Amino acid sequence: MSNQRVLTGDRPTGPLHLGHYVGSLLNRIELQNTYEQFVMIADVQALTDNFETPEKVRANVLEVAYDYLAVGIDPKKTTIFIQSMIPAIPELTMYYMNLVTIARLQRNPTLKNEIQQKGYESAIPVGFFVYPINQVADITAFKATLVPVGEDQLPMIEQTNEVVRSFNRLYNAPVLVEAKALIPEKGKRLMGLDGKAKMSKSLGNAIFLKDSADELAKKVRSMYTDPTHLRVEDPGKIEGNVVFDYLDIFAPDKKTVDELKAHYQRGGLGDMKVKNYLLEVLEAHCAPIRERRKMFEADPQQVMKILLEGTRHAHEIAMQTLKEVKTAMHLLY
Repeated sequence: MSNQRVLTGDRPTGPLHLGHYVGSLLNRIELQNTYEQFVMIADVQALTDNFETPEKVRANVLEVAYDYLAVGIDPKKTTIFIQSMIPAIPELTMYYMNLVTIARLQRNPTLKNEIQQKGYESAIPVGFFVYPINQVADITAFKATLVPVGEDQLPMIEQTNEVVRSFNRLYNAPVLVEAKALIPEKGKRLMGLDGKAKMSKSLGNAIFLKDSADELAKKVRSMYTDPTHLRVEDPGKIEGNVVFDYLDIFAPDKKTVDELKAHYQRGGLGDMKVKNYLLEVLEAHCAPIRERRKMFEADPQQVMKILLEGTRHAHEIAMQTLKEVKTAMHLLY
């Protein structure tokens, strides 16, 4: 087991989908066998743009936990915790705010893009505007040395390390550690069912890990393919064809996929036949997860117990970091 720590997590705004599965969950299953891993259910971060519906965030804490456990994140190997129950994080956030200028936050590309996507313009909630600093607190509270992120999140790691260097230099104490972005090799961008954007709950183009077999079948059969492929005998395009994109990721038999592609491109292969094959492939992946999830759903008290035990462990570690930070700042009375 490596002595490096990994921090990762999700906002509990809904159950997790296949995009989460291939983009992060599979990597976490592997990482927990090599590193000391912390997985955060980021309910405070979720409130930055869901502050009017806190009951939605609270309800989805368990939904996310069910998905974690169902895919194989093991609480004996991974510390799963609830962000809002770690008081050291908001206190560290307050101290770090003095080390970051408004101009620096405004230059953060990730934050700029999200502000634009949400249409905030000049009416940006302060909580949302400073959430990159809150992420610095998340990472440094656990002295995480590795943070799995997509390339769009690299500016957040850069900002974290700027704060770490500023703090250690200003207070002349090597308390905080820099984090390295870990861009998972197996992390894949999974397009949504409509082929227009990546899979997302808010866009209504997602397959959820909790979907029933009937729901899965309905969604697969609605998938975007080649709009010019009007007749079975017509040649079809595989570029931008969501069904083939999914087969490339999920199908274990790559030879069969290559044969289907060649047949589709020369004509004589209908969309529904390809979709039915994809359905078989996805059902083989999803059925075991679905069944394990039902088991955990049937005992929410036990799942909450797992979360609270993980949170207690996370709290102890974060409080130690906070103590070191306050000592360096001459605030420990």
